[in-house]
Amino acid sequence: MTRRDDLRDLDDLDVLETYDWNEDPWDASLGVGEVEQLRTQTRLARWVAWIGIGLVIALILGGGVYGWRYIRQAKPAGDPGPVQEFNVAEGESLRTVSERLADEGIVSDAGFFRSYVDDHGGLDTIEPGLYLLRPRDHVGNILSHLRTPPSETTHRITFPEGFTLEQMANRLAANENLPQFSAEAFLEAANDPEIAAQFRPQGTNSLEGLLFPATYEVSNADNERQVIERMVVEMERVGDLVGIGAADPDVAGFTPYEILTVASIIEKEARTDRDRPLIARVIYNRLEIGMRLQIDATAIYGAPDDMLPPNVENMDIDAINRLDTPWNTYFLPRLPPTPISNPGRASIEAALHPAPNPAGGEAICNPVPPGETCRYLYYVLRDTEGNHVFAATAEQHQANVERAREAGLLGD
Repeated sequence: MTRRDDLRDLDDLDVLETYDWNEDPWDASLGVGEVEQLRTQTRLARWVAWIGIGLVIALILGGGVYGWRYIRQAKPAGDPGPVQEFNVAEGESLRTVSERLADEGIVSDAGFFRSYVDDHGGLDTIEPGLYLLRPRDHVGNILSHLRTPPSETTHRITFPEGFTLEQMANRLAANENLPQFSAEAFLEAANDPEIAAQFRPQGTNSLEGLLFPATYEVSNADNERQVIERMVVEMERVGDLVGIGAADPDVAGFTPYEILTVASIIEKEARTDRDRPLIARVIYNRLEIGMRLQIDATAIYGAPDDMLPPNVENMDIDAINRLDTPWNTYFLPRLPPTPISNPGRASIEAALHPAPNPAGGEAICNPVPPGETCRYLYYVLRDTEGNHVFAATAEQHQANVERAREAGLLGD
């Protein structure tokens, strides 16, 4: 009987589970996971992998190049250049400003600058005026400067008491933080009759003596005329405070402009607060009796530059005093036609309130003949601190001059 016949006779099919089955060699090919992949599929997978790796590398390199270019455009190589002026005109847009920034070498690319501005909050308006920018600076710094209106970019500048208009003009023009100013434009404005000045008499153009010396905050939006107008207003404010327009018995008959002229002489002559009202009294006394003031400072004011420092090491004051100029009080029998400097408050107050003349019992009055008024009429340096000694007679004064010369306080 065959094996197949034996199987037919089995009633219970479960017996198959215990039957000893002999596997054929070809049955092994039926196992799971033993099928060989096609060669074309393997090659495709490899190409996909390499392409993916290549794309990642390309993205990394592209990002690096973009980042490098971004950094170089945002901050060009090298140190920023020296500060240069950049004027923004009324109505200019970001596009026109960016193109001029690129043309002038302040930024490397106008389009990149506009893109940077858009990415960092924008710049809706740019206030007209002067901006001080540095070529090759980081565009963030340039944007910050353009966001700060010139009117808010201020610098302090001090004009000392006793400065003349020319000295003020040179001081302003020499300020490195305010390069828009020139001495010539300042002096032109300081002689403009159209500028309103309360204390300037009609027919006088010069503002000498009418600009108050002080420390001012000057912005990049200011011009020479605006600075001068502020100084005029400040002089008028101080003048009102000290009562320059009031009728004071000490200065009765003198106009505010003449009082400022006296104050300007005091400012040049006095070195101590004690001496200011005494020098003021000498000036008023001489004017009262018709005596020429004969004050060196007035002659120096009208002297040519080639006779004055720094063009000469030692001034020849005697030669200067012989110059026939409109301000030389060795020739004039009155006050100079204009102030000779811009006085501070202390000198203005001294001009308004001169010291009283010495009392008859004081030693200075001993040489004065009986019946004559004892007055302060002369003064000369007494010491190296700048104090003066005063005299009522020419003989007293000459003795004081000799002592000052012996002490080395005067020239030969």
